[in-house]
Amino acid sequence: MWSGDHCPKDGKKRGADGLEVVFFLSFINITLMIHPQMLCLNFPGTLGKSAFLSTPRTQGRRRGPPEGANQDATNYSHIMAAARVRLLLSGRRESVSFAQSVCGLLGAGAGLGPWLTYCNLQRGQLLLSDRPFLGASARLPLQRPPFCPFAALNQQPMPPETKLPKNRGVDLGVAIILQSSDKTVLLTRRTRTLRVSPNLWVPPGGHVELDEELLDGGLRELCEETRLQLPQGQFSWVPLGLWESAYPPRLSWGLPKYHHIIVYILVVSQESQQQLQARIQPNPSEVSAYIWLDTDVAAAVAATEDGTETPRHLSQDLPPSVLWKDYDNGYESGLSHKAQPRQELSLCSAVELEEDGRARPLALPMSTLLQTTPTTAEVKERVSTGTKFALRLWLQHLCR
Repeated sequence: MWSGDHCPKDGKKRGADGLEVVFFLSFINITLMIHPQMLCLNFPGTLGKSAFLSTPRTQGRRRGPPEGANQDATNYSHIMAAARVRLLLSGRRESVSFAQSVCGLLGAGAGLGPWLTYCNLQRGQLLLSDRPFLGASARLPLQRPPFCPFAALNQQPMPPETKLPKNRGVDLGVAIILQSSDKTVLLTRRTRTLRVSPNLWVPPGGHVELDEELLDGGLRELCEETRLQLPQGQFSWVPLGLWESAYPPRLSWGLPKYHHIIVYILVVSQESQQQLQARIQPNPSEVSAYIWLDTDVAAAVAATEDGTETPRHLSQDLPPSVLWKDYDNGYESGLSHKAQPRQELSLCSAVELEEDGRARPLALPMSTLLQTTPTTAEVKERVSTGTKFALRLWLQHLCR
């Protein structure tokens, strides 16, 4: 895990795309051990200090988001033509077109994954391969949803009238899994007015600029969405995995308009949830609510399998709703309006923004967090599929 000596230099909103980074990282050897509901990742040895480098940043452009990034899509297509993700296949570097499944090209079969992938970031491009290669700096799990539209498109001939974006490749995004010192993680709910993935629970994240360091891009997005700036030297971080994201997420919703590889980064703060929460000021144009998940609730959310139609039942050990923690008085309050001593419940904190921008406690039904992706397009409050993947990786990291 690398030391937290990177943080945005100011609170200004910069352009949100691209990445020009050079990985000089120690090799990450990830061994997979399969358990019934958890895929435990083992990172033997220690990692060297981060050396993600970038050229001086400039005020830049802003682009449309991947699923799981709290940004809207504006003036996007003309910059997307630049290839951000390339593959090393049979010793040759090849670009990935918008309509191609990255997982499929790397040899993903009919299984659900994840697939271990060797990767490196060079001159603003993410280079991926299913085999070790000279310069590979990381070996991370790569996964896609079982209903990935690009996998479906690659398995069947497309009708001539099919219209997909042309002259575009696969773009690159970053998302921050922020862990407090008391082992809770932060998710935000995207506003209903966003054109991409509205009303979705995701970690803070979005695009990084071509001249912006990967971690800086994630921390900038964290600051833009929550106003949280982490003090230098008071956090550490490690990359968790890669997610192939599409929006719309299913072909039954319509043809995909966005295609990303998202890098999930775990940032472990030395501050408690209470300390971090005291400084959160959600950006109402992007965030309508936020929540802190403890390990029990995160495990329940991560265990839901998108792509299955089997209804799931709540565990008897789980509360019916996520409640608000009153740290000053030591009580939990929620749907019933009756305060209960905090020691009787192991819950999370949920906060919602009112129309006037003021924050109020939110009693969020647990069933909402366990929703799966609907087969038809609808603004249904749920946790994104990629976020569930990231939560699984976080829990596996904790069990090392």
